[in-house]
Order: sequence, then C-alpha cells, then structure tokens
Amino acid sequence: MTRILVTGGAGYVGSVSAAAFLAAGHDVVVLDDLTTGHRGAVPSGARLHVGSYGDQPAKTDLLRDWRIDAILHCAARSLVGESVRDPSRYYRDNVAGGVGLLEAARAAGVERIVFSSTAAVYGIPTATPIPEDAPLDPINPYGESKRTFEGALGWYGRAYGIRSVSLRYFNVAGATAELGEDHDPETHLIPAVLGAVEGHSSLTLYGDDYPTPDGTCIRDYIHVEDLADAHLRAIEATAPGDDRTAEPLVLNLGNGDGFSVREVIAAAESIVGASIPFEVGPRRAGDPPVLVARSTRASEVLGWRAAHPSLESMVGSAWTWRQAHPGGYAD
Repeated sequence: MTRILVTGGAGYVGSVSAAAFLAAGHDVVVLDDLTTGHRGAVPSGARLHVGSYGDQPAKTDLLRDWRIDAILHCAARSLVGESVRDPSRYYRDNVAGGVGLLEAARAAGVERIVFSSTAAVYGIPTATPIPEDAPLDPINPYGESKRTFEGALGWYGRAYGIRSVSLRYFNVAGATAELGEDHDPETHLIPAVLGAVEGHSSLTLYGDDYPTPDGTCIRDYIHVEDLADAHLRAIEATAPGDDRTAEPLVLNLGNGDGFSVREVIAAAESIVGASIPFEVGPRRAGDPPVLVARSTRASEVLGWRAAHPSLESMVGSAWTWRQAHPGGYAD
C-alpha cells in the first residue's frame, strides 16, 4: 500500500484519480483549498485536508504527519483566458506554489511525484499526432506555467533524486457513476454542450471554416477514468528501484484520434435525443485546427491504453452523471 497525497483531489480529475487509488488498495489524503473543488467530490475513504499546496511549511508538516509516500499534483489554475489577463496569478500559484510543494517534499523526504500536465505546453504544433519530443512553445501563461514546472521537476529529479512522471493530456471528458464535472465557469466543450441541452447556457461554435473535414476544430479527448488509470500506473512507476523513472518521465495521453466540434455536438444529440441549438462565432485567437496526441509511449512505458475511447462513452457518462446530479455537487 502506498500513501498518496492528491493535490486538487476535490476537483474533477483529482477526485476520480483519488477514487482509483482507493480502489487499488492505496491510502489517500486529499489537499484542496475548495476554491474550485467540492467537498462532496472527495471520495469516501479519502481524508480531506483543506489548505493550499503552496504553503510550504504547512505542507512539509502535512507530508511528515501523514507519512506520505507519493504525490499526485493535480491542483492548478487552469483557465487560459484568465491566464492571459492575470499572468501573475498563474506564475504565483502554478509555478511558485508548485516549487513550494517540491521544497516541502524535499524537506519531508517524499521522492515520488506525478504531475498532471497539459498539451498546452506544445502551443500550436507543426505536426500531428504530436510526439513528446515536439518543440515546447506555449502560447499563453497557463501553458507556460505547466512547461516551467515540468522543467523544475526534471532538475529536481537530477539533483535531488525525486522520481517524477509528467502526463500531458488533452481534453478530459466523461464521468463515473459517482463523480463528474462541475465547474463555474464552464469552459470545456462537452459539459457546455450538455448545459445548452439543459437550458443553462447558450452554445457558440467558434469558427466553422478551418481546414478540417467539417470546418470545425478537431481535438483529442480522453475519458476521465482512463486518465485516472494512467495516474495510477504512473504512481506505481515511481516506486524505488523502478527503472522507468530513473530519469524524469514525460508522456502524452490521448485517444490517438480526434473528434471535431460538430462530431461532439452530433454525439450529444444522439444521446439526449434532441437537437442542440448553437450559433457560429468567429475563430478564437490561437486555436489550431487539429490537436491530437501520439500516445504510443504511454502504452510502451506504462502499459496504458484508453479503455473508453468513443465519444458515446464520454458524452453518455457525462450526461448520465448530470441527470443524477442536476445541481452538481451539493456544496
């Protein structure tokens, strides 16, 4: 059994990953300041500590007191538009706060960390599917903050022996029976589409003149349960003596195939049994036509493959969760 600290474990990705760790027989402590997470999302069996991962002295004590073996670092500021308007917050929280967490880990003797990174580190790629050795050229402070922390992990590993895996994933979607996506504001396409079905918001399709088969952007999607499985496999790969993380490891996660915005809308219409109204707006600056990951390395190194690759699985599970939780989480 490994005792794992999950930062951001009251959020969407963190809570599903925490549940997967518990199901695998590990002990879980969740660290979340609950500014965007939900107390009701913390899985039964996990212990919740309310606080900030950037508070280095308090986190050192937490890691020591709970005898933490490994960290899954999901907590971060993650709104691209906000990062452009207020880059200070992203450097302060994602970079300085992240380094504070690494310093706390060093002080407490925790030498295993898995980082929930992002495909935003690539910016606008020159080729697709995107391999891990593609140039890193973020086009916003959010992506830059993730790239910077990945770099810190690499140097901390070489200098201080911290074993790490950074997982660069694309669009996460779907839900489990108990845990789903509840954001305010909601910036992700699938919940935005389903919100339009429920009448909570209008839906805008940003550009329909891209050089793609139907004119809309194509993105890679990964089911949140598949991401949680990758997090579990990555945590296990950081075990002492495992050669896979003798050097800091970086892996893409994705389906390997992309879906267009119109395909997402069509899948949702099929699942809900109704037409979904939308309007077409102008392109958003910096939106590349196609973003698809090459995930063969994750398969080779971790033995990971997407078990729920279809849009129907992702959209259908998200819709089922929303129907069972019409107001989101109670808190």
